[in-house]
This record gives sequence, structure tokens and C-alpha cells, in this order.
Amino acid sequence: MAREVIKVTAGIAGLAVGLAACGGGGGGDGASADGPPRDGETLRIVGSSDVEHLDTASVASVGGYGLVRTFARTLFSTRASNDFAETLPVQADVAARLPSKENGDVSRDGRGYTIRLRDGVMWNSSPPRPVTAQDFVRGFQRLCNPASPSAGKGYYISTIKGMDGFCRGFGGVNARDARAIAAYQRAHPIEGVRAKDDRTLVFRLKRPASDFLNLLSLPFTAAAPREYDAYVPDSPGLRQHMISDGPYQIAQYRPGISYLLTRNPAWRQDADPIRERHVARIQITLGQDSAETVQQQIEQGAADLAWDQPVPTSAIPRLRDDPRFAIRETPSNSPYLVFNLHSPNNGGALGDRAVRQALEYAVDRSALIKIVGGPSVAQPLHTVIPPGNSGYAASNPYPTPDESGDPGKCRQLLAKTGHRKLTLKFPYRTNSVHKLIAQSIAENLSACGVETRLTPDTGGSFYSSTIATPARAREGQWDIAAPGWTPDWYGNNGRSIIQPLFDGRGYGQNSTDYGGYDNPQVNALIDGALTAPDAGRAAGYWQRADQLIMADAAIVPLLDRAHTIFRSSRVHGALFVPTAAGYDYTRLWLS
Repeated sequence: MAREVIKVTAGIAGLAVGLAACGGGGGGDGASADGPPRDGETLRIVGSSDVEHLDTASVASVGGYGLVRTFARTLFSTRASNDFAETLPVQADVAARLPSKENGDVSRDGRGYTIRLRDGVMWNSSPPRPVTAQDFVRGFQRLCNPASPSAGKGYYISTIKGMDGFCRGFGGVNARDARAIAAYQRAHPIEGVRAKDDRTLVFRLKRPASDFLNLLSLPFTAAAPREYDAYVPDSPGLRQHMISDGPYQIAQYRPGISYLLTRNPAWRQDADPIRERHVARIQITLGQDSAETVQQQIEQGAADLAWDQPVPTSAIPRLRDDPRFAIRETPSNSPYLVFNLHSPNNGGALGDRAVRQALEYAVDRSALIKIVGGPSVAQPLHTVIPPGNSGYAASNPYPTPDESGDPGKCRQLLAKTGHRKLTLKFPYRTNSVHKLIAQSIAENLSACGVETRLTPDTGGSFYSSTIATPARAREGQWDIAAPGWTPDWYGNNGRSIIQPLFDGRGYGQNSTDYGGYDNPQVNALIDGALTAPDAGRAAGYWQRADQLIMADAAIVPLLDRAHTIFRSSRVHGALFVPTAAGYDYTRLWLS
């Protein structure tokens, strides 16, 4: 097992070094050339859309991951670093140490984990009180709440003993009744998640899982204070009453407009090995869809960082040698084209695999690469699993000349299906280059004889409701969309792509299986990977699942895209978190 993990990690690290070399600049590695950090002042972040989910139980976006890292702590975490390999190992966070069979915290059969909490981790309640093991139990229970369930719940349902039954029962509770939700949690323990005492958690797994500590590092497993029981999960009421055990707290939240984070007086540096705290305040201002305007504000010193948009493509050539600019590796499927398999439009044509296979040939990836910044920023992708992730195997089942698409073949194959004329509803995100990407794909489809109806998703609801609501899919409110997917973790991460995006058994509200794909053979391969005795054999199952999904043409992979990022001249200590596609706000300091 260890050899396989090392092989995967080394491959990712090599990829990271290669792409970093293409990026120029690099942005430094934090404080090395800047002297000791200075405390104080306000970090100013500007961007487009609010997070889809602020509740840690259902947080799902890279922006959300970066935000909750400031105020919500998990048992384990990963370090921010500009050396990609250094971001891979799991580190103890609220846990006092990493469990292992050697220290007695992992049982001989690999199914039992005992996690001891470190001293000094406090909620910013009034008065402050310690974070307890029961707070983590509550966090796991809330993953399956009926109001705003976690997109990652499938990881835990397939891993933790008793989680499946607990979640099935929770689904029948009134999603609008906070009291009923809290009552279910109090009356229904999860067999495999138990607080032995205030300082000790005990987990029992269905089967050994080599990535279990990775699962315990994901933001939706953060501790949840008892105050959350008074609110419907992720409701407007809860969003105004978030409790912090991290270095910052949300002092003011204006939905869709801004956040103001201030220092949490209950946080202690000696109780947090992952984060630091230097800036006095973090001001996040939303509503700016233009990446060019955001970039201009940062260069002029009116802002410090972009919230949710990479550097505009037009600015990259002149910034390549600027030390404030960097291309950071985030091996991802971003964006990809997903088909709504449940759409009734066009006589249900997208439910026909042959139609989808024809459309695979339509897309000009070379044009998309130009849109996002050229080959130093993105490479064409033809598989579900991108390079640098466990289970990747190079393949191109729908090749086109020079990555430019093959409209003739697309039209020919469509004609054979009997669906010569298609009209596809295509919602797109309005920030960054997403409009340009959607327009490019629409032009490609037009050359294939397919009409598209582009609609801007101006409310920032693209992920939270537009494509993540099964009822909307079944009503045919959309046919195709271009979301992106950054894995929840790197390293031994095979299940962080296939399971959340394609396990049809988890399809429902907030599911990231946006198109409603459900193939029993793929589901069986997922189960095979999860029960494999080592990471190497698991990777074989993930590869076969990838091949089946591509044979079914469930999605059109488009780009494996790195993240371009720029900081103002006064930002120092800039250390990258790949899963958040941004710098760690808790490590930054200002001059």
C-alpha cells in the first residue's frame, strides 16, 4: 500500500514542478524574503458570487473551502504550501496526533480508529467553551440532514458503520423543522461514530479504508456546536449565527454582498498547528463579475486578492515575470461539459448514449485552451480522472484533429440516431471566462447542427440550485452545463472524483452527480475500489470506471486547468491551498 501511495504522490509532485516551471513568477513561498510577519490591517478580497453553502455540513465550492478554513476546524487537515508535494500529507488539526496501528489508535483489523482531541480548542461562544468529541459527532450527523445535505455524504455512507441507515432515516424528517432535525440527531446515534468522552472519538468502519484520514480532513466533517441545532441547516438564520473555533469569526455577513471576518478572541495559536493569524480583518466584497476589473483593482492597490476568479487571460502575458503572479497546480477537470440525462427536452434525446457520443466530437478544446490562457495554464483532457490523480490512465476515446473538434463526424453520428435537430438549454456562470467558454462550446455545437439557448446564471445559484436540483433536471430546465471539479483531496484520492460525480446511488438534492448518471456497473466498480486491499488495486477499479463512464459519454472532459493567481504588493506569506484554489488567508500578512 505504501509503495502505491508514494508512487502516486511522486507523480503529482512531478506534475506540479513541471507546471510551476511554465508559470514564471511563482509568487514566492511566503515570508522567506520578507522578514517576520507583521500583524494588523485589513485583507481586501474582491470577487463575484457568494458561496453556494456557508454551513460546513454542505460546503462544496473551492471558495467555500478557503473561507471555512478560517473559522471551522476539522480533526485533520493539510498544510498550505507552494510546493505541491508538501500539501499532500494529512496533518493533525483538532486531533492531538495521527492515529496508527503502531501507537494503538488504529485497530489491528484496520476498522477501528480512536481519535484524541488536543487541549485548548475553543468555541467563540459566550462564554467560550471547549470543542468536544460530541461536537464532532454532531458534525457527522448533520452531513445527511434533509434541508441541505452534504455533497460528500457518499464518502461516509460507504465507509462508516451505520451511516447508511442513519442517513436513510434522516431523509424522512421535515426539512423545514429545525426542532425535528435536532430531535432526530439526538435520538438516532450513528453506530460507527461515538464520543467515548469529551476528549475522545471512536470510529468503526465497514471495512478498512486507506484514505479514511483524508476523509476526516474534509471541511464538511468540521465540529458543529450545539447552537446549530436551533436552525435549519444552511438557512439564512444559521448563516447569520455561525460559531467559530478557528482564528477568525464572521462578524458581519450580507448575503451576496460581503463578509467581514475579525479575530476570534477564543482562538489560541498554541492549539492550532495548521493556521496562523496575522491580519486583523478580512473583508470580502462580492458582486464584481469582471475578472479584468478585479485584476485592475489589485494592481492599483485597491484590493489584495481575487475571491473566485483566476487572472484574466489577457493579463497573463505581461504578468509572467511579475513576482506577484503565479500559476499554481490544481489537477482538476475544470471545466467539463455535463449532460442532463433526465431532460425530457428533444424527446429525451440526451438519455440516448449514441446522441451523447456524437456530441463528444463537437468540442474544439484548442479554442478553450486559448480562452483560459494557453498551454502553460491548461491541457486538453479526455478522461474523467485528470493526470496527477489516483486512477488516471491516458486515453482518448473520441479523438479529433488537433484537438479542434470534428463537426462532420458529429453530424454524421447524430443523423444515425434520428435526432438531427437538437435544441439544448445551456445555463452558464457569468464570472471569469465562463461566458466565453459557453459561447465557444455553443459555436462548436452549432457547427454540428445543434442549437443552444445560452442563459446567464446571474444570481450565483449555478451550483446551489440550477444544476444541483433534480426536480429542475427532470423538468428540463437545463440540458447541458459546464461545471468544474477540483478533487476534495490529493494523494490517495481515487474516490474523490468518481464517487461524488458518478455514483448514481447518491443522486438527490445537492448531489454533484449533476446529470443524474447511474450505471450499476460503475457503482459496482466504485464498491470494488473501496474494498480493494491497497491503493494500487483500487486505482485499477477507478481506471475501469473512468473507461465505462467515457463509453457512456456521461460528460465531455474539456481541460485539466491550473490556477492563475495574483496578489497585491502588500501581501506576504502567500501559501497555496490546492483544494481551495487560493492562498491560505490565515497565513497572509500585510505591509
